[in-house]
Amino acid sequence: MTTNPVLKPKLATPALILSSAAVTICVIYVVGSMAANGPATLILMLAASAAFLLAAKVGAIWFVRARRLRIWTAAADKKWQEFDDLKRTRGTTTAVTVLSVDALEPTGSWITIKWEHFDHIQSAWLEALNEPIWPGAVLLISPDPAQVRPGAPWPTIYYIQAASYLGWAPLAAKRPS
Repeated sequence: MTTNPVLKPKLATPALILSSAAVTICVIYVVGSMAANGPATLILMLAASAAFLLAAKVGAIWFVRARRLRIWTAAADKKWQEFDDLKRTRGTTTAVTVLSVDALEPTGSWITIKWEHFDHIQSAWLEALNEPIWPGAVLLISPDPAQVRPGAPWPTIYYIQAASYLGWAPLAAKRPS
């Protein structure tokens, strides 16, 4: 299964924070008990071993999540750099945010989009592309002047041809413009 590259990975969750706090309290208690009691008993040694194993496991989870977030952030920054470069080098472009993917078909997808500068939400047909498009992606497209004209009403459905698609970047990592 392909993972959604648009979603920002979570670093901390309430369960991880609470378990980290509980394990930290256990480790402090066990170390304090061992220091106060002198020679350690078997039960205290087993408790210390369990507490340190749990601490190692929780620490590994934090490490993996931090690494995953760092990799995602670097990839998202690269995508936005490519997005901005395309925006500068191409002629007339606009950004639309994919709010939902309503239906997938072999020749394309029915999606709901939000126009960046107009805050207008509408249905759109997106021709099939080489890469999957996810909700939360900001698409850079060359707008079709035959469909969107100043002073004319918005079309009911906007058709995005594959040739009009220039690139995408994740909305979760959008830099202020």
